[in-house]
Amino acid sequence: MSSPPRGDLAAQLEPVVQEAVAAIGFDLELLDVHQAGRRRLVKVVVDAEHGIGLDEVAQASRAVAAALDEVDHLMAGPYTLEVTSPGADRPLTKPRHWRRAKLRLVKVKQPDSVEWFGRVGQSDDDGVVLLVKGELRRVEYRTIERAVVEIEFKPAPVAELSLLEPGQHDGGSDDTANDPAGPTTPKEESR
Repeated sequence: MSSPPRGDLAAQLEPVVQEAVAAIGFDLELLDVHQAGRRRLVKVVVDAEHGIGLDEVAQASRAVAAALDEVDHLMAGPYTLEVTSPGADRPLTKPRHWRRAKLRLVKVKQPDSVEWFGRVGQSDDDGVVLLVKGELRRVEYRTIERAVVEIEFKPAPVAELSLLEPGQHDGGSDDTANDPAGPTTPKEESR
């Protein structure tokens, strides 16, 4: 019996892997199946709301391996399973990625503009508030061509964190209450 073509196999395995990963509280970020010599390589990328560590990757690996054992007839031969977490350079493409990146510095590219940097604030299903050069700016996801988290080697400036979460990073007081201009509101970004 021959195995299905690569794309078809990934499509057939995705609900199986998705269910196994979801059952242990993780998100399936990527499922890739390709031929590696005489074996297939099944690459699974998982994540969780508050990130994922080595113990969670091992747990996901066991769950996915057990699920694939149940459908080994689809594989039609030996395979190697690789389960990992997303890399630091993973593009932010879904609202949950933006939630997980809260307070992180990101590099954003919008169509017809140069890349710029901002710090992630509140996000929802449609967009995100970013702190850009001291100003809060709301950006809709549909206007973002590419965004990635930037690696920082020192803590974020307290002043920036205080603008994104008033009262939580500045000794407990909300300085906007005494500011005659009132709280800073995000500017709408449209492109």
